[in-house]
Amino acid sequence: MKFVLDASVTLSWLLGDAAAREAAYVFSVLAALRARTSAAAVPMTWGLEIANVLARGEAKGQLNEAQSEAFLEMLQATPIHVDADTSAQALGGTLQLARRYRLSAYDASYLELALRAALPLATLDEDLRHAARKAGVKLFKPTRAPR
Repeated sequence: MKFVLDASVTLSWLLGDAAAREAAYVFSVLAALRARTSAAAVPMTWGLEIANVLARGEAKGQLNEAQSEAFLEMLQATPIHVDADTSAQALGGTLQLARRYRLSAYDASYLELALRAALPLATLDEDLRHAARKAGVKLFKPTRAPR
């Protein structure tokens, strides 16, 4: 199953800052991707969000460059497709969603992609989850990989 993956889930794989219930969810998403039972789509903004957190984390001494590089290698080995049409939607659909649901343009880009591609959304962000529900976007529920 394909789904839209947001930065909050992705970064929890590195930072481990999710609460227990959320941690189970984020690692089940990762397990589904690694097992190739699912594939993720992300807007172009996703890479910038990941890079920003890595650069800031390194600058603050929360992680080092080797940790960042190992994380990036793991992401490159994961079935994540970057949507090429994010920019084309930015000043239209994405902006409208940001206005309607009072989201940042970054968060609205995930919702826009989920709506346009008719895909469920994997996120830990409560505002984005709420907006997705109101917009009729399902939240991604990973299935267990066969053993």
